[in-house]
Amino acid sequence: MLRLRTALLSAAVAGLLANSVTAQNKQDNSAGERPLAVLNSAEWTDLFNGKDLSLWQGDTKGYTAEDGILVCNKGSKDLVSKFEYSDFAFHFEFKLEESGNNGVGIRVPLGGHPASDGMEIQILDHHGSSYNGDAVMADGKTRKLSWLKPWQYHGSIYGIYPAKIGHLKPVGEWNSETILAIDDHIMVILNGAVIVDAFLDNLTPVDGGVHKGMHNKKGHIMLAGHSDRMEFRNLKVADYSPAPATIKTPTDNTPPKGFQTLFNGKDLTGWKGLAHNNAVARRALTGSDLQAAQATADENMQQHWSVTDGVLTYDGKGQSLCTATDYGDFEFYIDWKIPPGADSGIYLRGTPQVQIWDPWDARLKDTTDLPTDTETWVTQYKNGRNLGSGGLWNNRRWRNAPTVLADKKPGEWNTFLIRMVGDKVTIWLNGKLIVDRVALENYWDKTALEALVRADQIELQHHGSELFFKNLYIRELPY
Repeated sequence: MLRLRTALLSAAVAGLLANSVTAQNKQDNSAGERPLAVLNSAEWTDLFNGKDLSLWQGDTKGYTAEDGILVCNKGSKDLVSKFEYSDFAFHFEFKLEESGNNGVGIRVPLGGHPASDGMEIQILDHHGSSYNGDAVMADGKTRKLSWLKPWQYHGSIYGIYPAKIGHLKPVGEWNSETILAIDDHIMVILNGAVIVDAFLDNLTPVDGGVHKGMHNKKGHIMLAGHSDRMEFRNLKVADYSPAPATIKTPTDNTPPKGFQTLFNGKDLTGWKGLAHNNAVARRALTGSDLQAAQATADENMQQHWSVTDGVLTYDGKGQSLCTATDYGDFEFYIDWKIPPGADSGIYLRGTPQVQIWDPWDARLKDTTDLPTDTETWVTQYKNGRNLGSGGLWNNRRWRNAPTVLADKKPGEWNTFLIRMVGDKVTIWLNGKLIVDRVALENYWDKTALEALVRADQIELQHHGSELFFKNLYIRELPY
């Protein structure tokens, strides 16, 4: 969407944009490989069947189906999906005419404006003559300038966040684009390059305006026509809305639809030992040092972790167990059981931790009598186990405790659903929401300045207690 076409950018800004155009390099293009690899295994649903607009509403007269192509004819306005979407990937291909202008509205309420009531991802031939011109400088030289603002270039979240440029194909060629909206994470991948990678919770709109649509949890997908002809094809959507808090499968260790198993119920395939107790030191291991440390860790793993009747079992005498694969953003089911007084946890991206412990263990030091007043209880419960499992217990700045106690008694099976997007973690325990998008702090950085690593191993934490796990299922989210 374009509103202002009169004011020229300052020379400084124009120079910055000119430099950005040259940023089409291997690093930019390879950055799109990671999310695209996850998207390749997604379950896609067509939003256009190539024949009619049966899945759309709005300006169904201005848009037409022609030989498998969805055409936005001149004078057309907004075409709106019939269904709402919360967390999703929207893939499409598009072809521009010279100076062509359109947009993709996401999480837009029915009847709402794409850029204010929702968010609009710009579609624009920003090289077009309508947005550029020649200017004579003081030294007599002619320089090409644009009167677009940075957040009006193709792929930008209009008014909120500018896209990288340099990846749009020439007018008349087909472009491939995927828009991801998962929690507050918005990503735009254009022709294999990530041009937007933004977390809305951390943003102030670059235009200084109020964008209430930034906070929408769901809404419609919209093709926001601006009276220019444009062609679309291969429109499809993948659903990444949160999984149900609890699931039932016909047999243990059989993943539900859309998930992969992390534990096959038979052996330790897909797992490894903990090569170093400190994640920073572990990540620094390379070559023969890494091989030796991992071999020692794997030997220890085999001695203390085993499988009994489909249950991953720990004897309490070894070290933590780690996934052989690193994970970034994901949803993770895990059933766990502990004996009375036990203590464990789950490391996410190699970082402590989603706490597991016995809330009914008073840990009395010098007497077997239970406390009779609140002050004594507080003294005994210095580590907060009475609050229940599931909190991000090593947090110091953000909340570290669960909102409710949802544990079952020791000896009974509990179920976590853990959803991680960016550095935010959401946790359900036995069907109850106990952590709601709380940041997991980087425990290994004592300066509190370094961000959480973007991907690393998941660990089942050792604290000297017997532990039991089953039904470990994961769904990777593109990031």
